[in-house]
Order: sequence, then C-alpha cells, then structure tokens
Amino acid sequence: MVDLGTGTGQAVLRHARLDPDELVIGIDPDARQMADSSRRAAANPRKGGLPNALFVVAAAEDLPGPLAGFADLVTIVLPWGSLLRGLLAADRDLIAGITDLACPEGDIEILVSATDRDAAAHGFTLVNEADADGLVERLESAGLRVLECRPADQSDVARLSSGWGKRLGIPTKRQAWFLRLRRSLA
Repeated sequence: MVDLGTGTGQAVLRHARLDPDELVIGIDPDARQMADSSRRAAANPRKGGLPNALFVVAAAEDLPGPLAGFADLVTIVLPWGSLLRGLLAADRDLIAGITDLACPEGDIEILVSATDRDAAAHGFTLVNEADADGLVERLESAGLRVLECRPADQSDVARLSSGWGKRLGIPTKRQAWFLRLRRSLA
C-alpha cells in the first residue's frame, strides 16, 4: 500500500500495525511532517517499531521511479496544495505518476473535498454531483477508469484512517467524495 500525500504519516503507522505482513509506504514532499512517524517506525520492534512502514520524501509529480507497479492500493486522503490542484484538474503528469504506482489491477482510492472557498486557489469545487461528474470526466480523459464515485461517509473516513476527516466533520459538517479508480484498459 502507498499513502500519497501522507502528511504526518499516522495513517501509515495505523495500517502497518493492523497488517504486519503488508509493506505500507507513506509519500509526502515535506519530510518534517513525517519525521515523528518515521522515527517511530524505525524503532526497535520490541519498542513499537514497524519494519513494514516506510516513508519517502517525494512530490507526487516525481513518481513512481523504483515504486513503479508496486502498490495493490494507492490512497490519497484529503489532499491539499499542489496535489489537490493536480487531482481536481486531472493533471496528466500527476495522474500518470499516481497510476504508475499501482500494479495493473491495483486500486486507487481518493477521499477529496473542495469547497467554494477552495475554488479561488484550485479553480474547482466538489460541492455537488455535477462537480463530481466533472471530476470523473477529467480523470477518465487523463487515463483512469472510475469504478466508484459517491459522497463520502463516516466509514470511508474510518477505513482510510483520516484524522483530518474526523476533525473536519466529514460528512456531517463538510462534504467530501470517495473515488475508487484503476488505470484505464485502453
């Protein structure tokens, strides 16, 4: 599993703890955010270390490199900044990097939110079904196959281990969308 835009890396630690036989990799361009989680993972396993959790400092646009075709699951949970902007616009370079991380039958799961306030910075919102339909069209034209797109619920927030999703009150206080994708067959 690869968690792209992992932020603090807490989700990586939770997933690695839940499945010790799975390698879980967190990727974020800001090493400082991941530093504490990286130290925890690198600790001796008898002291809570997780040898199956790794952290990589990289921008999503610079992927996949040695991680090409690695992941059976790529997660992107509440992206912001350039990752959010690239996803909403379905930037082809970004989408290619994300897609190339996944193995041929690997899933890409995204929990994304973009309110009217975000539109000034990113040019897009995700406040209604028409916005979500537009995102689906852009992602499909960029080479992804959208298997599922629906309003996110609390089970998505819990399953994806999103602390931010809980703090933002998704879905009761803030709208978010869950998407499950794969590389296009074409």
